Amino acid sequence: MGNIFRMLLLASLFWGTFAFAGFDSAVKKQKFLPPEVAFQVEAVKKNDVIDTKITMADKIHIYDDSLHYRIISPSNVELAVNKPKAHELDGDKVYTKELKVTIPIKKITSRVKGDYTLEIEFQGCSDVGICYQPIKRSFHFKGAELGIFDKISSLTKEENTAKIADVLGSESSFFIIILFFVFGLLLALTPCVFPMIPILSSIIVSQSGEGKPSVAKAFFTSLIYVVSMALTYTVVGVIAGLLGADIQAAMQNPWVLTIFAAMFVALAFSLFGYYEIGLPASWQSKISAASDEAGQKGGIIGTAVMGLLSALIVGPCVAPPLGGAVLFISHTGDALLGGVALFVMSMGMGVPLLLVGIGAGKFMPKPGGWMTAVSQVFGVMMLGLAIFMLGRILPDSITMILWSLLFMGSALYMGVFESKAGEGMMKLFKLLAMVFLLYGASLFIGALSGANSILNPFEKFTSGVKGTVETKADNNRHLGYSVARLMKEVKASSKPVVVDFGKDSCTACAELEHITFPDPRVKEQLKNFTFIQVDLTANSKEDKALLKKFELFGTPNIIFFDKANKYMPEKSLTGFISPEDFTKHLKSVVK
Repeated sequence: MGNIFRMLLLASLFWGTFAFAGFDSAVKKQKFLPPEVAFQVEAVKKNDVIDTKITMADKIHIYDDSLHYRIISPSNVELAVNKPKAHELDGDKVYTKELKVTIPIKKITSRVKGDYTLEIEFQGCSDVGICYQPIKRSFHFKGAELGIFDKISSLTKEENTAKIADVLGSESSFFIIILFFVFGLLLALTPCVFPMIPILSSIIVSQSGEGKPSVAKAFFTSLIYVVSMALTYTVVGVIAGLLGADIQAAMQNPWVLTIFAAMFVALAFSLFGYYEIGLPASWQSKISAASDEAGQKGGIIGTAVMGLLSALIVGPCVAPPLGGAVLFISHTGDALLGGVALFVMSMGMGVPLLLVGIGAGKFMPKPGGWMTAVSQVFGVMMLGLAIFMLGRILPDSITMILWSLLFMGSALYMGVFESKAGEGMMKLFKLLAMVFLLYGASLFIGALSGANSILNPFEKFTSGVKGTVETKADNNRHLGYSVARLMKEVKASSKPVVVDFGKDSCTACAELEHITFPDPRVKEQLKNFTFIQVDLTANSKEDKALLKKFELFGTPNIIFFDKANKYMPEKSLTGFISPEDFTKHLKSVVK
């Protein structure tokens, strides 16, 4: 009897263990249903739509608010789609069994060009209480072939020199010429081109003498000026590409800037009426015979020289298209195509100047006393350009004093202290003179206090903390960096690395320093990076080696390294970038 009891007990234990094991196995199978079995995702392109479908296993659901349809390449675009009505489950809106969504292709191609990648993101759970991690599925689709205008539109927004150089190597010569002409038209809208307008206008006024210049003569003068500027940039760019030189350093040498600033001062005093600048009489007669009226007063030669000098003003705006052309020349040695591209770009930049020439000849009023006043205004502008050029090499305090003297001198010249009664425009003229005087005095006081900005001369008085912060920021820019030192710091970083290359003579670099980098949004994003600033002002062998290492031309240039210390040339930036755009760019790097 005891043996029978033991056998029954063992049998029950065996059966219970087997049954429990089977039950546990069934539960495990239900709990650990793989995501690829629980959710099957499809996306198929049919005619002018993309049909998407998510098939869910039994007792599986997807939350409505977790669903996202977006394009992740070539750019990030969130898509608004028409989803079917969801049903409620425990207070949440969910989908079960099957979810179909149709996306019109027009909705995608209106926002991205070329091939694209669609991403579907969602989060689902099992009815037994098991939830899965968020799931993403990507699908790549071929887009319509980009037309020439689509390509130009996308490239004109490009800020990466290397990418533009790649385009030069892969596109037809016709496309390249059109592209660079468009680049030139866009560069014509930058502040660097604006100073050329008073230069050209002063030349036209000075050559008109006592009469009104004809449209043909004014346009011819403008054409000589623009072509001279374009040839200068073409020659310098080709030489820079063939020799691998820093085009900006070549055109921003302190001695060169000083000599040319002196020429602007000489032109200013000529416009003030102290003397006339012209070729010897014998030369003038020969030139006049060869080119009719355009040669008077050394017109052709003088205008051509001024066009050559004006190329220096555009020098600080080392835009991506210029760097891309120079990089293309250095890679391929195709100086002809690269040179034509630079020439066409420069001519595009000169289009507004040609319009100035036409307007000066067509709309300029009859000669009179107003021409003397206009010449004097242009003379002041010439002095301002001289200070602007010297500001790239002089200390900020000296530059501020020069600006203060210019504004106060202009106020005195305008008769700010004269007691003559006046009405209408004269009162406005006196008010403008008083503003110049006060602003000039403010700059002088600011310079003595150690201020660095002509836009905020009282910065040392208004915020002691700000001055401290700016001093620390200035100390972050390092001189004498070498390739070995930079790469050592990059490898030592546990974060992605941002390297900013700048120099004292670079206007866009100063804009980055005072506008972009101090912005709170940028500062917040830079916490995710190791930020290194390298000063290339000395133009030493180490500086040139750094530019050559990363195939950069001029400043400013910003390059990036990922967490694995890998250089990311596709993320590089050339020229000034606004705080908003730089913040977005930083987010794209760490994404």
